[in-house]
Amino acid sequence: MKNNWPLLNFAELKDTVATVQLFTQIVGKIRLVKMPWLNHSWHVTLYVSATGLTTGSIPYNDGSFQIDFDFINHQLIISSSAGKREQFELKNQSVASFYETVFQKLKLMGIDVTIYPKPNELDHDTPFYEDKAHSTYNPQQINLFWQALVKIDNVFTRFRAGFKGKCSPVHFFWGAFDLAVTRFSGRPAPKHPGGAPNMPDDVMQEAYSHEVSSCGFWPGSEAFPNPAFYAYCYPTPDSFGSQLVKPAEAFYSKEMGEFFLLYDDVRKADDPEKYLLEFLQTTYDAAANTGNWDRHALECDFTGYEKRRYTILIIF
Repeated sequence: MKNNWPLLNFAELKDTVATVQLFTQIVGKIRLVKMPWLNHSWHVTLYVSATGLTTGSIPYNDGSFQIDFDFINHQLIISSSAGKREQFELKNQSVASFYETVFQKLKLMGIDVTIYPKPNELDHDTPFYEDKAHSTYNPQQINLFWQALVKIDNVFTRFRAGFKGKCSPVHFFWGAFDLAVTRFSGRPAPKHPGGAPNMPDDVMQEAYSHEVSSCGFWPGSEAFPNPAFYAYCYPTPDSFGSQLVKPAEAFYSKEMGEFFLLYDDVRKADDPEKYLLEFLQTTYDAAANTGNWDRHALECDFTGYEKRRYTILIIF
């Protein structure tokens, strides 16, 4: 197979990620206040699109609007069902400047929105309208990151299809700046302790109100300067971390209580999609087996349906 997964270098990516994460928090909070509350905060997320990240359709008055990050042409685009459209260039600019411009454009479109103007799940809580420290936007680096998200989103979507129990969409959380998909056993979970920075405990507790097996992709941090895949479960059985998972490069962090697989190991694999699916499946196996999930009732395999559909398409 031709391997065309992009190279991600944390040192080159980190400043742009730090700025764009705050951009996405502003846009995500607009979606948050205009959407009905969905379980586990699913109403706040963004989604990978053919050009970048999108809010998808947001209800407003008797119509809708959406906001798109275009990481090909490097534009933020706001469009509405009323036929209105505003956009501006994504470039080196402070978070304060981005915040001001977004709300100017919304006002021009007749969209009235007020958000809580501070970041969540970050160690700092500088109001967006005061933040001039974060201002790096490297078009090449954010484009590479988005190209990786496209590849990963496709694999996560395939993995999600193997589960008929309750399962989240494949969605992008702007709080931690990660792409994730979560499976549920269907059983209530013990009350979560909370503890995420600048995040109300009751939001975390509702997010983890039921047993989960979750996996995702994250661009890394100063403490862990490597883009990586992760997998965890809540609650976490004592034997979860000792389960055998694949591929061999995957490892368990006792400190974090999660399995990890470096993005670069996936990128270098002969078949990155198969390599990543192996990690997703075996870490889910670890969670489901140690948590005594009813796997027969929750799992599915629609391979036969896909083959029949393909045959019908060929015939016609």
